[in-house]
Amino acid sequence: MPNLFELEWQYENDQPPWLVRVARVGAQAGAERLGASVYEIDAGGRASPLHVHYANEELIVVLSGRPTLRTADGSRELAVGEVVACPVGLRGAHRVENNGDEPARVLIVSTMIYPEVATHLDSDKVVVLSGPPEQVGEDGVLAAFKRSDAVAPMEGETA
Repeated sequence: MPNLFELEWQYENDQPPWLVRVARVGAQAGAERLGASVYEIDAGGRASPLHVHYANEELIVVLSGRPTLRTADGSRELAVGEVVACPVGLRGAHRVENNGDEPARVLIVSTMIYPEVATHLDSDKVVVLSGPPEQVGEDGVLAAFKRSDAVAPMEGETA
């Protein structure tokens, strides 16, 4: 069983600006329809791009440090123990970053509804996932496209 104070990291990115480690504690505990991950974000790092989910709702719980929450409306520093809901759609747009000097940890809990479509607001990308990124495999879909590359749904289709 996972323990929030003795984490086993499944993912690490040390390439700026990301600087993040992720422990998939929900999957480690055996959850199937609920995601829960601890993100440890180093000073100057980000957990993800500013993004919007269209299928999954997320809940951010601050475990340590002073992370900053960026939304479509601006940014604000979060306090330890603070809980933030990120509903689907633009009003739930979010990015967690660490502008402090010490690592920050957040627990992000989410529904696990797939397929999922998300958008990255700063780069104007659309991301399509048939399942959780670490479980997509060869028969699934994990793809990102610039919105400007969009075509009409029936373009190129033949009878």
